[in-house]
Amino acid sequence: MPPKGKSGSGKGGKGGAASGSNGADKKAQGPKGGGHAVRVRHILCGKHGKIMEATEKLESGMRFSQVATQYSEDKARQGGDLGWMTRGSMVGPFQEAAFALPVSGMDKPVFTDPPVKTKSGYHIIMVEGRK
Repeated sequence: MPPKGKSGSGKGGKGGAASGSNGADKKAQGPKGGGHAVRVRHILCGKHGKIMEATEKLESGMRFSQVATQYSEDKARQGGDLGWMTRGSMVGPFQEAAFALPVSGMDKPVFTDPPVKTKSGYHIIMVEGRK
């Protein structure tokens, strides 16, 4: 499950806070896998076909928060924001993917592609911060 980060196609890139803020718009920082907590966004779908549609929307330049609002089937805060999560608080495959991703910003998110499969369904994961 290598991370994927394609630049936007003229729609201002992908990803975004539910508020539209660029506060987390930073270049990828630090080594992958470092830290003990990550600020995570995700999109969760129960069906593979639906998560692949969401991936296509991200790749076409739609903002991560918009795709999460439209496609995600969980109750994460608007825009797929799960907040800060520590090691041990996430299921195995989700945690491995989250800590393997570099920190990415709102305009050029790096996200899991292919999506990560857990017992909950398929996830597209993006990391906004690490500490």
